[in-house]
Amino acid sequence: MKKILLALLLLAPLTMSAQKFGCVEYEAIASALPEFAKANGELQALAKQYENELKAMQDELNRKFEEYKKTSSTMNETKRQEVEQQLQDMNEKIQQSYTQNQQTIQQKQQELLAPIQTKVAQAIENVGKNGQYVLIVPKGSLPYISATLCEDVTEACKTEVLKIK
Repeated sequence: MKKILLALLLLAPLTMSAQKFGCVEYEAIASALPEFAKANGELQALAKQYENELKAMQDELNRKFEEYKKTSSTMNETKRQEVEQQLQDMNEKIQQSYTQNQQTIQQKQQELLAPIQTKVAQAIENVGKNGQYVLIVPKGSLPYISATLCEDVTEACKTEVLKIK
């Protein structure tokens, strides 16, 4: 892909008058959609819920550890080992929950953002076809593109994405 893009950019000066290049800010286009804000809100609410659950688990572990520290000197060896194992099990459960929560959030993010990504891609394609662009690239995806070579079509794509149902 980079080789094709590089070849296009190297050949561009030869045929500049006949070709148009555009660049877009993907995030700006996606954020123009109402469902983007809704998806972000859902993801933040889910993350907050998981954060609260993990904090409650961590607080419980800390409480039991403090209790263990206070009473460990009076415990027999068997009881001490039992309590230490319980503390270790609680800590492992917290770590597993954290990992599982992160995976769930990533899955939910993919689920919620997939339709948005499809709309944005369709909007970029529509603007490209209607504006007769040879190439539209995300801003920042290349080391340097001259502002005179690349027309920013983000606003046109924002307008277009809102038309897609």
